[in-house]
Amino acid sequence: MSRIGLAAICISGATAAACGPAPAAKGPERVVHASNVAAPAGVTLVQACTPTGPELCFNAVDDNCNGVIDEGCGVHTGTLQFTVAWNVATADVSLSVVTPAHERVTKGNASSPSGFHLDRECPGEDGCGGQNVDNVYFDGFDPPRGHYTVEIALVDLHGADPPVQVRFGARLGSRVVGFDVALAPGDDAKKTLSFDVP
Repeated sequence: MSRIGLAAICISGATAAACGPAPAAKGPERVVHASNVAAPAGVTLVQACTPTGPELCFNAVDDNCNGVIDEGCGVHTGTLQFTVAWNVATADVSLSVVTPAHERVTKGNASSPSGFHLDRECPGEDGCGGQNVDNVYFDGFDPPRGHYTVEIALVDLHGADPPVQVRFGARLGSRVVGFDVALAPGDDAKKTLSFDVP
């Protein structure tokens, strides 16, 4: 019997039970809306998307305006995703996400019990080829409710000239926001975005 014929038998009437258990019904996915989004002081938060063509890799921008940052580039995405990109190969910029349970996901602590993961961290031991990106995403459909902070920090210039131009992009449920910042030693070494998931 062909596979098509067997499939037809398995989904027909009384024989369905003999084919094994049916997949569990999947509940509705929660629609995630972020509120109280606050960009760093003096930084303009870009919330509107302008399509610029196909998705470009490692720029922390949703180039094709489909609600996903850097898809097809080897980084993960989720209902919450945070990405920083910079083009100074030697500079070390750190991305940290602090969840409502005060879990900090960053270099050295790449996963949290609630489902957040750092899946790319540059410059890494394997090298990033000058395409420096840090990416943190939530693996699931129902992120914890509460207050989040996202920190972007200049860790070390490693001989590069300041400032380091950094692009930040965030997928917050159904929308993508972003901004550009210049990081330099001292007062401009760290920028923080905060938001709530009700």
